[in-house]
Amino acid sequence: MLNVVFFTVNPFEENTYLITNEQDQCWIVDPGMYSPQETAQMISYITENGLTPQAIINTHAHIDHILGVQALTDKYKLPFGIHKHELPVLERAADTAAMFGFELKNVPKATFYINENEQLKLGTDALDVFYTPGHSPGSISFYYPEGNWVISGDVLFSGSIGRTDLPGGNFDTLIQSIRSRLLVLPDETTVLSGHGPVTSIGEEKKHNPFLK
Repeated sequence: MLNVVFFTVNPFEENTYLITNEQDQCWIVDPGMYSPQETAQMISYITENGLTPQAIINTHAHIDHILGVQALTDKYKLPFGIHKHELPVLERAADTAAMFGFELKNVPKATFYINENEQLKLGTDALDVFYTPGHSPGSISFYYPEGNWVISGDVLFSGSIGRTDLPGGNFDTLIQSIRSRLLVLPDETTVLSGHGPVTSIGEEKKHNPFLK
């Protein structure tokens, strides 16, 4: 069984997720830690809970979701995966960081690609991968049916949706991704977003003004 915890980090108040299994293995999802203190908090949690990181898997590669990747790959020698369509976003990361007033000394390099409609295996457990572009060209979501939750990145938020005015974004594509890949999940599915509070598919069907 997979469990998930999150840490809210950096000035963008981004949610970084840690997925663990019963063998104390873990994935790190969208590590956005910017300050040394935030990185230390993540490493302390991993150490104190006796976890062994296996990989970094990202929903997308906007800077607020990758600021902590290099520190963790340096610390744990981890592979770093994104969808292949997200590579141009990653390659622009240093310029984008400068635009927002951040310093990104080393842009992390993806070491593997995560493909849509595949499963990612952590021990004997698996996540389903949904291709959900629109916020960015290679946005993906991670669904765990046994636990009834989905990590949506910046695709779907509580009462809102991801912005589409950044390079590679497209409003119609985003709405189609949400309707075809996320809103078809059971209403009780917990939605773990890249920013903001936890919500559910049923709640967003009823109350999200962008999905009316």
